[in-house]
Amino acid sequence: MTLTLHHAPDFASTIVRLALEELQLPHTLALADIDGGALSSPDYRRVNPVGLIPALETPDGPIFETAAILLWLVDKTGRLGPGPTDPDRGAFLSWLFFTSNALHQAALAMFYPHRPAGEANSDAARAAAHDQIIARLGLIETLIATQSPRWLSPDHPSVLGYYIGILTRWLILLPPAPYGIDLAQFPHLHTVLAAHESRPAAQRVAADEGLGAKPFTQPGV
Repeated sequence: MTLTLHHAPDFASTIVRLALEELQLPHTLALADIDGGALSSPDYRRVNPVGLIPALETPDGPIFETAAILLWLVDKTGRLGPGPTDPDRGAFLSWLFFTSNALHQAALAMFYPHRPAGEANSDAARAAAHDQIIARLGLIETLIATQSPRWLSPDHPSVLGYYIGILTRWLILLPPAPYGIDLAQFPHLHTVLAAHESRPAAQRVAADEGLGAKPFTQPGV
């Protein structure tokens, strides 16, 4: 299976790269010159008409949107998440799309608050996004603490663990006051992410992209 990941280090494409490394799927990285306008080029828009990364070129055609790519990888390989006939599939899909549509979008609002609210309302938008993030991480913490799902656990790597890991990385790197997060508030999630970041696949990606030895729980260390 020939795969090409359109990628920029420490962007959302790193989530997909982590999954590809964990699955040990041969792939090529096509580094995107974002500042140089590569994502607006006609050639790239044929791969991803939205003009964002990640995008994955596959034998089935190009796929874009992080959650869509991760789900395609799970279904193609039967690993890193429940398959279509698994009883846990419904819950897994719910939390995967919650992460994509709720947690990821709130994280983006922290970094780009002018997009949903305009420059004049950026501070209010960022404060609202921060409150949403804390609440949504709390829901994930409760899920792990009360249900111990196999597809989000310290014992089994999953696309969801890697997805949340990169999002928490970005949020921890925000200035601590008033908007950064403290992962110690979410001890069960911390345990899951610590296990994911210690895996050989995650360590290879972290070393190559300069993300540090503990990219999810102690980024920058």
